[in-house]
Amino acid sequence: MAQDSGVQYEPVAEIGGGAYGTVYKARDRQSGQFVALKSVRVQTDQDGLPLSTVREVALLKRLEQFDHPNVVKLMDVCATLRTDQETKVTLVFEHVDQDLKTYLEKAPAPGLPASQIQVVTLWYRAPEVLLQSSYATPVDIWSTGCIFAEMFRRKPLFCGESEMDQLGKIFEVIGLPAEEDWPSGVTLLQRNFSPLSHRPITEFVPEISHEGADLLLEMLTFDPQRRISALSALDHAYFQEG
Repeated sequence: MAQDSGVQYEPVAEIGGGAYGTVYKARDRQSGQFVALKSVRVQTDQDGLPLSTVREVALLKRLEQFDHPNVVKLMDVCATLRTDQETKVTLVFEHVDQDLKTYLEKAPAPGLPASQIQVVTLWYRAPEVLLQSSYATPVDIWSTGCIFAEMFRRKPLFCGESEMDQLGKIFEVIGLPAEEDWPSGVTLLQRNFSPLSHRPITEFVPEISHEGADLLLEMLTFDPQRRISALSALDHAYFQEG
């Protein structure tokens, strides 16, 4: 881990932001190469780095072995002591010219207007996160499923305005979970949400293929233990189509 990102990298412009903080485009003073800097502030009284940051770094390091062109590369991790109470940890990524949101805006489907997609993390949260039940790798599969549907729709699948409203939007599409899918909280859900008749996913994502719809439903399975894994998703028949 490098000691100070401010010495090696010169910020050029702000390129994004969200719940995680701000991302900057920067120039490596040694090589002249452009990179993206994502900073996380850590209080010194915390017991190490936040779990979400450790998890992100660990997964990105594991993905390095695949050297896939569609997976952003983590190039460095830098730590800067800002004050006696705070340390800034900066993740240094390769810089890409555009993200998926920008790509979708520039390449709308025939007959559909370009969407004005907003980055609202609530819209991509898994039910177990909304219910404050657990946070593990299946939540990323849920988020990927939301993005997968959005690539066909050119607009988000679930656009809630609050956590309860977000759950309602989810149930409108996949239905209220049965007791075997959520034994510890299904009574609470049934008390707060009305049962809805099952509707095929193609009503909400009309351009998706049969195999694509099957994969999407596997990713949007309510029970995280039954949700498809990333490795199993790669072997799904959808990726064998034509």
